[in-house]
Amino acid sequence: MAKVARSHETFERHGQDGHGPPPVDDPTAEVLLAVLERSRLNRQTRDWVRAALWGDEAVSAVLDGREMPEPGAAYQGRPGRAPHSQLTGIRVQGFRGIGRPAELTFPTGPGLHVIVGRNGSGKSSFAEAAEAALTGRNPRWDAMPTGWRDGWRNLHYDERTEASVDIHFAGDQAPTRITRRWVGESVRSARGEVVRPDGEVSHLRTLDWGEDLVRYRPFLSYDELGRTVTGRSAELYDTLTALLGLTDLAEAERRLARVCDGLAKRRDRPSRELRLLLEALRASDDPRAARAVSLLTAQHLDFGELRRIAADDGPADPAQHTVLRRLRRLSVPERVVIADVVNELRGASMELAMAAGTKGDHAHGVVSLLEQALEHHQRHPSETTCPTCSASGALGPDWVRRAKAQVRALRPQAATAEAAYGRAEAARDQARFLLSPMPTWLPHDSELGQVWALWESGNTITDLGELAEHIETVGKQLRTAAISARRDAGERLEDPTGGWADLAGRLSEWLDEAQEAIRASETLAPAEEALDWLAERGRELRSERLGPVAAQAEQVWYRLRQERHIDLQGMRLTGRGVRRRVEVDVAVDGADDQTSAPGLLSQGEFQALALSICLPRALVEGNPFGFLVLDDPVQAMDTETVEGLASVLAEAGRYRQLIVFTHDTRLPDAMRRLGLPASIRTINRDAMSNVWLDEGR
Repeated sequence: MAKVARSHETFERHGQDGHGPPPVDDPTAEVLLAVLERSRLNRQTRDWVRAALWGDEAVSAVLDGREMPEPGAAYQGRPGRAPHSQLTGIRVQGFRGIGRPAELTFPTGPGLHVIVGRNGSGKSSFAEAAEAALTGRNPRWDAMPTGWRDGWRNLHYDERTEASVDIHFAGDQAPTRITRRWVGESVRSARGEVVRPDGEVSHLRTLDWGEDLVRYRPFLSYDELGRTVTGRSAELYDTLTALLGLTDLAEAERRLARVCDGLAKRRDRPSRELRLLLEALRASDDPRAARAVSLLTAQHLDFGELRRIAADDGPADPAQHTVLRRLRRLSVPERVVIADVVNELRGASMELAMAAGTKGDHAHGVVSLLEQALEHHQRHPSETTCPTCSASGALGPDWVRRAKAQVRALRPQAATAEAAYGRAEAARDQARFLLSPMPTWLPHDSELGQVWALWESGNTITDLGELAEHIETVGKQLRTAAISARRDAGERLEDPTGGWADLAGRLSEWLDEAQEAIRASETLAPAEEALDWLAERGRELRSERLGPVAAQAEQVWYRLRQERHIDLQGMRLTGRGVRRRVEVDVAVDGADDQTSAPGLLSQGEFQALALSICLPRALVEGNPFGFLVLDDPVQAMDTETVEGLASVLAEAGRYRQLIVFTHDTRLPDAMRRLGLPASIRTINRDAMSNVWLDEGR
């Protein structure tokens, strides 16, 4: 009971004295910068903190080593707080369940107003119309099916679809009317206007509410209460962060966390890619690859030598490159030429075989001997001794006459054989020309070099038939080897480095990344230190500013829980980025396992827990909305919880204007039974969508 009493005091103090969380225009960035100046952080770390608070442009400048620009507009001065406002009326026509114009009015000042009506009476139509008039949308619409969006207009009234709210701003003599009128078929086709007390008509943006409608949302529906506890925790985290004036800090943390994540990836990328690079280098037979592997696996990297190796992307052996270029241009005898020579050799061989042993062949031999003897005697006329038989005085003028006469006599007889021998010599000359020597630059141990050596050995063959067979057989081998060598040379000349050029490129890119990783690592250290510093200050500020809101939530919960042994033990804002969430500690029957305790709650208890978390935001100092519209907060609650809710709403109504729409008569019954101050009215609707209110207590 003592704890309940203390919580009640906390609730009342926040409502009356304004000792709640700091107003939203609290200059969190300036506070943090002042603390930063008193810290012992080094200059680089301080620069990162300042940049994170000043904005993306400043962060980019520090990341690039440039001078930081001036702080962004958000830190050059904050806008003034919007004037306090209260809701004095809601007017609706042609919207959802409301046909002809219907109106709800409320007096200014704090107070609890309960509008009771059965399902389909138009309660939610009033609540949603009020929110649509102020914001242009309703979160419930986003989840609605297309059929609902096509039929959101009232079926019984088509003259005009319009929603208006009267807002009384502090200092004004009369309320300001804010109107949305739908002009198209879409639920989002509304046009809005603001009519000031003096009759001036202006645009909605002139209200200067900025993000206050998002931050403080003076509307709380059953669906939103359900999402608070069971929906995305990040949404509640963002709501509370904005509510506590910590958006700048949260943005700074996220901004700096993104930088640190990027730097960490740049730092770690070379290490992840080194294994693949080493595998590729080890698969190469280029000596430069082996040298690169040795340097990359050394204890310390020699960037200079590795850069030199990567820059050498030419052929490993320039002489071999020259051979490849010559091979690509190398020519060998064409198939037709080889065939012609082979045919001529075989034809000449056949003629010789036919002439052999004939008188013509004998005559040809004698003529050849005599012609050689005559030529010898002509060169040596003084010699008369026969060089073959050594007969003295055998060679003289008489012998010359007789020899010439004999040549003349035998030549006709030797003509056929002489032609055969001439053809054979000509065929042999063609073969010699074809069997050209192997080029001196061609490697002897290559396949083409070995075939060419065999080809060239044909010059030692004297038999024309054997020579023809050699040229035909080895010529085919020579052509095949030459074509293969030329093709291989052409392919290798497309990449004369044998794949090293690609490896050199990969090595160069890796070296760029490795040196960038070193710079990223050096930059990351102060950035991470800055992030840790911001995170620590953030935990302190969140705990400090969330404390009063959490205390209010506990107080509300203690009233709602009635006699249940369920404790709301605390709220925390934890994590950042996609992991940001609100942790709510609930203990059942004193259970220490807080993580599983919420799973033991009933739907009604979940609803009460959500209301405990959401209701205190209406009491936060700096909230420009002095009113809060609640749509069906009673669903799924049992009677005891409803009585607790009646007490909570009545207490909050002492400090804020609360407008509650409900179909559950237990809430007004509890208020009457407990004697709680509240204005209770009943809403009715007939079959033609005519809506009216009965005044009650």
